[in-house]
Amino acid sequence: MNNAQAHDDVADDVAVHGALRAVEIARGHYENFSIAAFFIPKRLRQDIFNIYAFSRSADDIADLSNDDEDAERILNEWDVLLDQTKTNNVDHPLFRALGDTIRRHNLSMEQFHRLLKAFRLDLKQKRWETWADLRSYTACSADPVGRIILELFGYRNPDFFALSDKICTALQLANHWQDVSEDWNRGRIYIPQEDLKKFDVTEEEIGCRSCSDRFKKLMTFEVDRARGLFLEGLSLLNKVERLLSLQLALYWSGGMAALDAIERIDYDVLNHSAKLTKVDKCEAVLKGTFRWVRSSV
Repeated sequence: MNNAQAHDDVADDVAVHGALRAVEIARGHYENFSIAAFFIPKRLRQDIFNIYAFSRSADDIADLSNDDEDAERILNEWDVLLDQTKTNNVDHPLFRALGDTIRRHNLSMEQFHRLLKAFRLDLKQKRWETWADLRSYTACSADPVGRIILELFGYRNPDFFALSDKICTALQLANHWQDVSEDWNRGRIYIPQEDLKKFDVTEEEIGCRSCSDRFKKLMTFEVDRARGLFLEGLSLLNKVERLLSLQLALYWSGGMAALDAIERIDYDVLNHSAKLTKVDKCEAVLKGTFRWVRSSV
């Protein structure tokens, strides 16, 4: 065996390890991932795992690190590793696997870099002054995921991207509004400061878990805004191929179910959990599937 062959064998081992690790990360972080993966075309399943593993791992670096400076250093290194995937000149297992996906599907590097930018922002920025500021953040933290998936399926239509952005931002907002207390514990408040002022809610009230009528009106406003974005993006389901449409219908329905769960506890996310139960998830799957079937009629 010559040196070139030996190098290729090592590279292949790294790629295989990265692919297997991507599957492990995806299934370990998202309990419904194996169910969702069932509806993904087999030819794209490993690619989805690779993309999710990159995003989830980078998010964990920002969320779980006890040293923000060290976390930022690692994310900066990941920016460099990301660029190296273009030429397959990378030995990191996850990036080797991700690079294979990026090159085969000619995915835009910009979307992956935007995700890393969002994770770095999480280390530095704990408050958002206006809705426009928060929307600029979700344009990096949420929207790239939808655009990457569309590209993976061969769609690069700007109109499709715009609709996807609405769904992805709505999904992230639903998650934030479920997790107001958890985010407070991390030192973050995603509710725009201008909205807190508009409804006369103070950060101290959030910290004390004081769910006043004013706070409920604030959360009603935020939930309605997220629900509006879901509805604005809904037409995307009728514009893409059937299996992708089903995926979108399930995520769309799950996001709407999360908003319904907040409404069900009378918007008191400070003292009660708005997480979806198994029954909620089953209902969301049924509603999403029904919506998908209806869209094909």
